[in-house]
Amino acid sequence: MFEALSDKLTGVFDGLRRRGALNETDVAEALREVRLALLDADVALPVVREFVTKVRDRALASEVLDSVTPGQQIVKIVNDVMIEELGGEGAVPLNLNAAAPIPMLMVGLQGSGKTTTAGKLGLRLREKARRRVLLASLDTQRPAAQLQLAQLAEQAGVPSLPIIAGQTPVEIAQRAMDTGRREGFDIVILDTAGRLSINQELMDEVRAVRAATEPAETLLVVDAMTGQDAVNTARAFNDALGVTGIVLTRMDGDARGGAALSMRAVTGAPIKLIGISEKLDGIDEFHPERVAGRILGMGDIVGLVEKASETIDRDEAEKLAAKMARGKFDLEDYASQLRQITKMGSLSGILGMLPGVGKIKAQLEDANLDTAILKRQAAIIGSMTRKERRTPDIIKASRKRRIAAGSGTSVQEVNKLLKQFDDMRTMMKRMNRLGEKGLMRHGLSAILPKGMQPNRPY
Repeated sequence: MFEALSDKLTGVFDGLRRRGALNETDVAEALREVRLALLDADVALPVVREFVTKVRDRALASEVLDSVTPGQQIVKIVNDVMIEELGGEGAVPLNLNAAAPIPMLMVGLQGSGKTTTAGKLGLRLREKARRRVLLASLDTQRPAAQLQLAQLAEQAGVPSLPIIAGQTPVEIAQRAMDTGRREGFDIVILDTAGRLSINQELMDEVRAVRAATEPAETLLVVDAMTGQDAVNTARAFNDALGVTGIVLTRMDGDARGGAALSMRAVTGAPIKLIGISEKLDGIDEFHPERVAGRILGMGDIVGLVEKASETIDRDEAEKLAAKMARGKFDLEDYASQLRQITKMGSLSGILGMLPGVGKIKAQLEDANLDTAILKRQAAIIGSMTRKERRTPDIIKASRKRRIAAGSGTSVQEVNKLLKQFDDMRTMMKRMNRLGEKGLMRHGLSAILPKGMQPNRPY
């Protein structure tokens, strides 16, 4: 979601690096560009002022102007200040140290993704924290809201509180906590009703539920796509309730990113979780240093490794790596790789976690590597015979027509797949030829096919 901000900041920093020696005027001009980029990303004005002031003070105080690499020094200062604004090093965990059953109150406006987030959180706590979770909907305002949460709970494999018509939100909350104590649940997630806008009735209802349950966590769910509205919502809920944490939904969207950068400074409450996809497992901890790295084009290798370790079949990956090392790579291996990549989710999301990929983004996008196309390519490979998959050079015109018909695609798509496979095979050969040291020395551009080479080396 930080694509536009990342592109602008990367442009500013590339300009600083190219200049070599810097003076105060250069720094002031660069910070003016940083300020405009942050404002354009919908970051709250007071946060932008504080951010730029901190960077300027540290840049001038740390003798950046006399440094051998002043441009790189400023990037480091901006990175450090951005991590501070986002909440500091490391994720802030949920409070799971209270006496069971631990009440967790989900609050927010209607349409923020609160109910879906409750279902995602139930699944996450069941699978990762190994806790017994009960979901309870207190939403008596929206038709079928309680039924929606019950369906999400079923998908997540966690129980939900049986629906009893006519009860007030406070009565439902009390019944949920009684059920949690009686049936030995570790955590009770209470999904409150939202409104289209903040009003006194909403706040009174949430305060009453909070007083009746004394939650260990009051999690405010806000839609990152709403920008400054999300920040204003967070401020109002925090002033009224004192939220303990924020969940930013739709962080995989094309929003400007200002909400994430403003939240901690405006509310003092940490962003604890982020919604990263529409899938039920699409929720993750918020790591300020990783988000800062992605904004500044440094990637998030730790996050990528974690995602890979959770989704990739290690034995299959090791077999594939061994074949590549021997210089053997056929379409069966390519199909296996497509399956592994698809499991990891959005390809653009994966690429965004790699350092420096923003600089060759256009070339990567021109290669048509989105997830939907990967699935079609898997279908094309599935329509081939074993001999064709193992020796793709034999696939000529008549075979292409048969494969296209069998996979419900066109001959042009079959040709694209074969060309893409050939490019990947070329990359594997170059990688083996360079070796680890050569790859580190020459970088990603050394193994990319000609059509995907960046305009200049990085």
